[in-house]
Amino acid sequence: MNNKEITIYDLAKQLNLSATTVSRGLRGYEAINKKTRLRIEQLATELGYQRNKFASNLRVQRTHTIGVIVPKLNSLFISSVLSGIEKIVNKANYNLIISQSFEKELKEKNNVQTMFNSRVDALIISLSTETEDFGHFDGFLKKKIPIILFDRVTDQIPSTKVVIDNFRAGYIATEHLIMQGYKDIVHITGSMTHSVYKDRFEGYRKALDQYGIAFDPSLMLSVELTEPALRTVLLNDVLKRDRRPDALFITNDSCAAIAQVILGEEGLSVPDDMAIVGFNNDLISRVTSPAITTIHYPGYEMGETIGELVIEQLTAEGGQVVNKTVILDSDLLVRSSSVRRNG
Repeated sequence: MNNKEITIYDLAKQLNLSATTVSRGLRGYEAINKKTRLRIEQLATELGYQRNKFASNLRVQRTHTIGVIVPKLNSLFISSVLSGIEKIVNKANYNLIISQSFEKELKEKNNVQTMFNSRVDALIISLSTETEDFGHFDGFLKKKIPIILFDRVTDQIPSTKVVIDNFRAGYIATEHLIMQGYKDIVHITGSMTHSVYKDRFEGYRKALDQYGIAFDPSLMLSVELTEPALRTVLLNDVLKRDRRPDALFITNDSCAAIAQVILGEEGLSVPDDMAIVGFNNDLISRVTSPAITTIHYPGYEMGETIGELVIEQLTAEGGQVVNKTVILDSDLLVRSSSVRRNG
């Protein structure tokens, strides 16, 4: 059996074409006649030709890969963002290498180093809740490799940032509850070390102030956004208070849905006994009964924006690090979980 590696020159000889024409045909150059490209592709498939991407990338000092690090993959929001990114970068002949930090700073640091050693052409990342030191990005910054932060961002890394206006989102969610007549509004949120949750809290607090409701620190609960943590805080704290709160603003739709189940288990009705507003507009917010009022977080559109920005930086002259913030629109989607039925 002949195990000789098939090269472009073998294809060119059989097709009576130049090696340059074959190379461009395999890469889909439109300048090459469509029929000629088809002949090249058919012969390459027939003979088992494998393009040596590593060698060609070394010649242009590009791997045509983009690293993406996210806290966790089991999130509709993250999945939507990744889908939007991939749609755009694939059109520009880039592929994604995706990893997750599992909300651990050490894991994130290891992932960043792996991406750097893999010579990705750019890095896209949403920071873990634990991350407080940002020295692991120094290698990318020194080599002027583009970094794009999204959702969970920091001003300590010179980079492009893609976010929504979390302050406004927190404000309009709280304002809606106030306009419905709710006053004892518990805000359940994640770690305040990150601007995402900090800004939503500031929006919540501003809405209370604007409508003359004194801020009660005991109504602001920063917890891990998981079912066990939420169940603990509701059963051992919120529902045991002498004056039971009348609304929950939870910055995560999954937790908002879990809260709704817990309230039902305790014999409480949503929204009659307690209203709920979530965040993200995940599918679960639309299929619960009642459906959950939420902030629409445009994940797919965010992904497309990130993809366009990274390709723009990769194709720009000079390799200059771009330090800017792009803010996307978000809206309140009012559903039955927060609308008073007695008017």
